[in-house]
Amino acid sequence: MGSLGWAVAFSVLSAASYAVAAVAQERLAEHGQRGWSRWAVALLLTGGGVALHVVALNFGTVAVVQALGTLTLLFALPIAAVRLHTPIGRAAWIDALLTVVGLALILSLSVEADSPRQLGEPGDRYLALITLGAVAVLALGAWSGGPRVRSVLLAAAAGTAFGISSVLSKAVLAAVTDGGVRTVSPVGAIAVLVFATGGYLLSQLSYGRAGMAAPLATVSVSNPIVAAIVGVVVFGEGFRFGLPGLLVIAFAAVIMTLGVIGLARHAETRSSSDGSTDPATRADITA
Repeated sequence: MGSLGWAVAFSVLSAASYAVAAVAQERLAEHGQRGWSRWAVALLLTGGGVALHVVALNFGTVAVVQALGTLTLLFALPIAAVRLHTPIGRAAWIDALLTVVGLALILSLSVEADSPRQLGEPGDRYLALITLGAVAVLALGAWSGGPRVRSVLLAAAAGTAFGISSVLSKAVLAAVTDGGVRTVSPVGAIAVLVFATGGYLLSQLSYGRAGMAAPLATVSVSNPIVAAIVGVVVFGEGFRFGLPGLLVIAFAAVIMTLGVIGLARHAETRSSSDGSTDPATRADITA
C-alpha cells in the first residue's frame, strides 16, 4: 500500500476514534462527569484519534488528511441511529453521499510534491504570527455581531487554528524524520500546542445560542480549506492536471461543503429532538 493508502487508512481510523470518543464523552456527561473508567476511555479514544491523525500527516498531504477529518460527522450517522433507535433519513443519506463524492474527488487528484519543502525557522514563526493575527481578528470581530455571526466567526477562528496546527504538526514530523528531535523548531512545537488548545476553546465558545449546526459546519469546512491552502503554499503540495484539476477540486470542495453543512444540521436536529448532545456535536473536528 502506497503513502496515500496509509494516509487514508490512518485518517479514517482517526475519524472513527473521534466519533466513538464523542459517544464516551456523552455517556460521561450523562453520569455527571463521574467515573474514572469513563474518563479513561474518553481520553484514550481522543488521544488515539490525535495520534492516528499525526501519523496520517506523515504519509499524506495536509489537504487529504484534513479533508478526511470530516468523516467524523459521517460516522456519527450510524452511531446516532443505533443509540437513538431512529432510521437514517433520505436527506441524511444524500448529504453523506455528497461528502463522500467530494472527498473521493479530492483524494483522486491530490499529489505530494516531488521535493516537499521544509518549514523551519523563521518560516514557522511567520506562519504562527500570521495565524495569531487572523484568529485574533476573527475572535474580536465575533463580539461585534449577533449570536449567529458571533458563533460563525468563533468557529472560523477555531477552524483556522486547527488547520494551522496540522500544518505545523507535519512540519515537526518532517524535521524529526529528516534530522531527529534536535532539529525540531521549538517555535513550531509550541505553536502546535497553542493552536490545538486555542482551537478547542474557540470551538466550545462557538456553540452558543445560535445552535450547533452553523459552528459545527463552519469548523468542519474552514479547517481543511485553510490547511489545504497553506499546504500548497508552504509544502508545495498540489493537484493533478493543472488548471482543469484545480477546477475539479473547487467543485469537489463545494460538494463536500454542502454535504458537511447538511450533516451538521442533522446532528443539531437529533441533538435537540432527544434533549441530549449528539456524538457529532461533541466531536471537535481537529483532524
